Amino acid sequence: MTPTPIKHKFRNHEINPATRCLIIGTFNPDTPKNTADFFYGTGRNDLWSLLPAAFGVEGHLKGKNRNPERLRFMRERGIDFVDIISEVMVDTDRAHHRKDSYIGGRVSVWRDVTGLMDELPNLERACFTRKTFNDVPGIEDHVRKIASYCDGNNARNRRIVFRCLVSPSRLAPGKDKQREWSAFFNESAIV
Repeated sequence: MTPTPIKHKFRNHEINPATRCLIIGTFNPDTPKNTADFFYGTGRNDLWSLLPAAFGVEGHLKGKNRNPERLRFMRERGIDFVDIISEVMVDTDRAHHRKDSYIGGRVSVWRDVTGLMDELPNLERACFTRKTFNDVPGIEDHVRKIASYCDGNNARNRRIVFRCLVSPSRLAPGKDKQREWSAFFNESAIV
């Protein structure tokens, strides 16, 4: 099989410069089989239920064609998204695969997340949407770089709350996901 580059589906998403909380994920492939219309926009993910509940908002923002409500929610709460992987090189017939065990060793372009964070003067907190680093060689080093940046090793010499949270994926174990996500958004910021 000939390797094919697969870029991130939302690679043109521009982070709002007023962002106070950055949610950092892994990868969302730009392939025809990927039906996500935004970050965490598949039925296999609970993020758009976890976020509203963390802020005491009734209901959820899951499902197709919810982007106007999602974008309003994000803007009102200063939340935005970025993924740590920009591109993978995969076999043409497996381009739609998203499992870490498949894309893990095939990362061809990492996103400069700390460089993007430098452009967010109001940033108070950031989280990575997983606690484990299995199956993706090199990802732990990138997450450590982000954690170090948040620990005050940045252009502003400011501390930023950083956590690795349980994955919002429905496949990820964790009976206390809501409690953990809510605690992250409700703990006092370190500035």
